[in-house]
Amino acid sequence: MNRASNIILLVVLVAAALAILAAASLLHQGLSSRATPTSLEVMLARNVRHLAIPADARKQQNSIPDSPDNLRDARRHFADHCAICHGNEGTGDTAIGNSLYPKPPDLRAGRTQKLSDGELFWIIENGVRFTGMPAFGGGGHGSQEDSWKLVRFIRHLPQLSTDERMEMERYNPKGPDDRAEENEEEDFLGGAPVQQKPSAEHHH
Repeated sequence: MNRASNIILLVVLVAAALAILAAASLLHQGLSSRATPTSLEVMLARNVRHLAIPADARKQQNSIPDSPDNLRDARRHFADHCAICHGNEGTGDTAIGNSLYPKPPDLRAGRTQKLSDGELFWIIENGVRFTGMPAFGGGGHGSQEDSWKLVRFIRHLPQLSTDERMEMERYNPKGPDDRAEENEEEDFLGGAPVQQKPSAEHHH
């Protein structure tokens, strides 16, 4: 073997070793979504996401005013569409969020807040492949105006007040049990007599 052949072989071996290490890193807990992404995965994902967003999109400016009315609309929209994964406070600490791979980011944290308005808008509109983040743009999910309002709300999340969070809870999606409980509370506050619930049957 000549020197050139040795160098080529060495490069191939190093590339193969790196591929094996990368595969081992990605599959460190099989294909379970309960796993926590490694530092390498997080770094690669962020860089790939940055490269995937067109430069023109990153430079877009938010034309929606930062007004109380727009923030109210965005809070309610976020509570109804986004909080199921991200939580009302944007932490991502929810039953569904904790079951996703990768987990939703903390929207209040610096890594999200440092993204440009255009980047946030693009992510909301187009989603992120291989994550639980869907594309909300087009397809009847809402107008671009809604997405720009959500960008305003994401900027506001670090200052979210208790009153605002409590308001959002009224707009979170609810299951049949939650709705039945709310109806009972409304009936009670309206003066209706309290209905006795039948005792649960136990089967052995």
